[in-house]
Amino acid sequence: MKILITGILGQLGTALQTALVGHDVTGIDLPEVDITDKAAVFTAVSHHAPDLIIHTAAYTDVNGCALNPALAYKVNGLGTQNVALACREFGAEMVHISSNEVFGGTRPDGYDEWMTIDPCNAYGRSKAAAEFHVRSLLNRAYIVRFSWLFAPGGRNFIHAILKRARETGQLRVVTDEVANPTYVKDLAEAIAKLIETHQYGTYHLGNSGACSRWEFANEILRQAGLDGVVNTPILSKEFERPSTPPPYCALNNNAGAAIGIVLRPWQEALANYMKDVANANSAS
Repeated sequence: MKILITGILGQLGTALQTALVGHDVTGIDLPEVDITDKAAVFTAVSHHAPDLIIHTAAYTDVNGCALNPALAYKVNGLGTQNVALACREFGAEMVHISSNEVFGGTRPDGYDEWMTIDPCNAYGRSKAAAEFHVRSLLNRAYIVRFSWLFAPGGRNFIHAILKRARETGQLRVVTDEVANPTYVKDLAEAIAKLIETHQYGTYHLGNSGACSRWEFANEILRQAGLDGVVNTPILSKEFERPSTPPPYCALNNNAGAAIGIVLRPWQEALANYMKDVANANSAS
């Protein structure tokens, strides 16, 4: 299959190149192709002539989105609309990468794929707009949601927790923000399996299990051998930021499980991440 990845230089785009071995994979990214430029998107898609586009390119700075919601829509909403229009024009399937933040975070039991979206911040609204465009324009598309992505070599929650723990010996982490930690390698492999099914629809492909940020931090400390670090639980209202995250926003994997796609528990994925980072550091 000929596959075109938007945002191929990002964490997920990079992981997908490994997971999709055996396919003819190419990609586009800034500055060569700006997804908000419809003509540029159409030219790139016409040139590559893919059977499938995996759309990972997005404006993911949630605080930046809160400060500039017009830019959030331009990149995440309009940009996705341009990619979807190109898929329709040139006959390609699409995988759209969405987020758990299309939900408001009011359900402690988590969200199923078919539940009504109700975003509570600018980033979530821009991703909800993107989903609307995909559903309105295409009948051969997958929408993939996940949360709390982490990848080797990047700045992420794990990196921040370990840095602060080693520098200060103490942490303050919120307990009322719950989701599914997701290892980029597992997500990429799940997407690789999904596109072989042609079972179009909406999927929740985070690692199995949900936790609070505080619980996630505790497991990071435990696996890193930093049990002596004090991790004080706090509420999100004590940690001010421009964007308000959805508090209880775990994603339930029903659709993927029904066709045999289930990701391992997030604790196992975290252990694999720690091992991968250690191996990369020792090799450098």
